[in-house]
Amino acid sequence: MSDPIRVGIIASRVRVEEKHLLSVFEKRSVPVTLINDDELIFTTGMQPLPYDVILERSVSTSRGLYAIRLLEGIGNLVINTWNTANTCADKLLTTLALQDAGVPQPTVKIAFTPESALQAIEEMGYPVILKPVVGSWGRLLSKINDRDAAETVLEHKEVLGSYQHSIIYIQELIKKPGRDIRAFVVGDECICAIYRNSEHWITNTARGGKASNCPVTPELNKIATDAAKAVGGGIVAIDVFEDPDRGLLINEINHTMEFRNSIEPTGVDIPGRVADFVLARARERIQAR
Repeated sequence: MSDPIRVGIIASRVRVEEKHLLSVFEKRSVPVTLINDDELIFTTGMQPLPYDVILERSVSTSRGLYAIRLLEGIGNLVINTWNTANTCADKLLTTLALQDAGVPQPTVKIAFTPESALQAIEEMGYPVILKPVVGSWGRLLSKINDRDAAETVLEHKEVLGSYQHSIIYIQELIKKPGRDIRAFVVGDECICAIYRNSEHWITNTARGGKASNCPVTPELNKIATDAAKAVGGGIVAIDVFEDPDRGLLINEINHTMEFRNSIEPTGVDIPGRVADFVLARARERIQAR
């Protein structure tokens, strides 16, 4: 007997993660439709799309954000919400949300010109990390070891022209133990976590980091769920640093998480837990009508 809940999944292409999610819903006899974001057309005044819940999985951050906002505007239930997605998509907004909630994180300085950025970097002390406020997979991160490198990278950012590159996000370099932690939060629980080990200072698995199971301790569960709540909650992946003096610190939060490299080492059915949350939210919405 099929589940009466109708699920839509917005995607740019069917990656391993989307295949897992489609398989989970189909095995549960839940009607699921893959919605290609290439083909989406929105018209002012249109009716909601015919789904009880829509899971946003676009590769494009901008498409995903606008699609969520448009869908919520016409009355669709979307996971994650626009509030969560918009906050997580911008590192500065994430930093501010964590600060407002009192969640521990590395020290960050923000500047708007190369001159003020250089002053901020030298106040913080080399080395530092420069990040674009929007981006993923460890792209365009720069480890700045000295003034020459700082001047070069800041000049490049100025020439790039995008207004986002004029927001200069400077983060202290954390002395990681050759790894960081990616914690997966679904709803109000950290369901599992991995260590991402790498000899390089960038530990993303997309950049060659090796995944292994990380036990979810009470401390990790608390900081991960506190961070998820700070940005609006939902289904998020949280990057956590282990600082030798301050303990766990939140680095970044991803609202359209990849999990292909984390199912085997953790032994957790991540797509199954995602499906549980999506269906539960849909049932809550239906009952509230």
